[in-house]
Amino acid sequence: MIGMLKNSCEVILKELKHWMTPEKVKTSIRTFPSSAEIVPEPLGVVLVISAWNYPLLLSLDPVVGAIAAGNAVVLKPSEIAPATSSLLAKLIEKYMDPSFVRVVEGEVDETTALLQQKWDKIFYTVIAGLLGNGRVGRIMMTAAAKHLTPVVLELGGKSPVVVDSNINLKVATRRIIYGKWGLNNGQACISPDYVNALKTELEECYGKNPMESEDLSRIVSSNHFARLSRFLNDDKVSGKIVYGGEKDEKKLRIAPTILLDVPRDSLIMGEEIFGPLLPIITVNKLEESLDLIISGEKPLAAYVFTTDKKFKEQFVKNVSSGGLLVNDTTLHLVVDTLPFGGVGESGMGAYHGKFSFDAFTHKKAVLYRSFAGDSSLRYPPYTDTKKRLMKAVVGGRILGIIRALLGQS
Repeated sequence: MIGMLKNSCEVILKELKHWMTPEKVKTSIRTFPSSAEIVPEPLGVVLVISAWNYPLLLSLDPVVGAIAAGNAVVLKPSEIAPATSSLLAKLIEKYMDPSFVRVVEGEVDETTALLQQKWDKIFYTVIAGLLGNGRVGRIMMTAAAKHLTPVVLELGGKSPVVVDSNINLKVATRRIIYGKWGLNNGQACISPDYVNALKTELEECYGKNPMESEDLSRIVSSNHFARLSRFLNDDKVSGKIVYGGEKDEKKLRIAPTILLDVPRDSLIMGEEIFGPLLPIITVNKLEESLDLIISGEKPLAAYVFTTDKKFKEQFVKNVSSGGLLVNDTTLHLVVDTLPFGGVGESGMGAYHGKFSFDAFTHKKAVLYRSFAGDSSLRYPPYTDTKKRLMKAVVGGRILGIIRALLGQS
């Protein structure tokens, strides 16, 4: 994660001068003679509320983009990762100018107080919780609406994986394991949430007793442990566990767990899991998986493993998601030339690379004209000749203007 943050800084330092340069655009005969450009300007003072699962990256990555765009920033780190929150407060105060970057620590009361202020933009990353991502996002948008504050919302959601049968299943399985359990033990917003095909590879990665593995992250808090336990204790899925299921509340550890053919109306299928539990749904035809995905909310990420060119194209065309990967998981996150963000219930707005700069920038339209070339055509009184010419000019066609000057309709 530190490497990704470092890369973000390096990309911005390399490209910022280019991004800041006003973009020259064409004008038309309607405003002749004239020139025009789009000038990027900072929005002003922005609020960044970050998440706990990657507390350093998800705090500083948007802050870097906001600063690059010329804004002043207030950062509210997640209280669920208190050590990182405290470290950020100390380091930012020590190394950065407090007149343009400040950290506010705290919990719900402090966040509520911040949302009552007027900001020029709010960037909010919401991670799975007891209230649900959508509900928290709506609370934030209600607060922002009081001041007509624009927002970037990173909400997450259920990220489906479709696995074709005619593929290199060993490679596909390992890539799914990396995306699901390798990334923070499933506590990642782009972690695969259900998949159509897995077991020996898990033992290869985490051993026969994954609860003792040093490579498996613990659950972030007792509240989130209880939330995941509630999924496993649901009567509709308690008999569906085909691998794992072990829990240790004292150590906040849950083993990688696979559940087979869980009901669509179960608790685990109704919320973002954000943990090491992986429901598998089997289908008879690949096309059925598309219907399954499309019938739900639009995900933050969607994954497909296939060598079938036709189905790959069909998947990309029909599945609406924040991001989409073919034959791998999560790696789109590290490509700084791609936007990262959600759509629909999984969020709005995007960042990373230039998209971070754009997220905190207003594109100002500027048209330049001189005092020369002033025509009486646009001023009253409006004669028939003027009307014909005006209509031709608005149409923007040279031939039409010539015909109007010759008195032709």
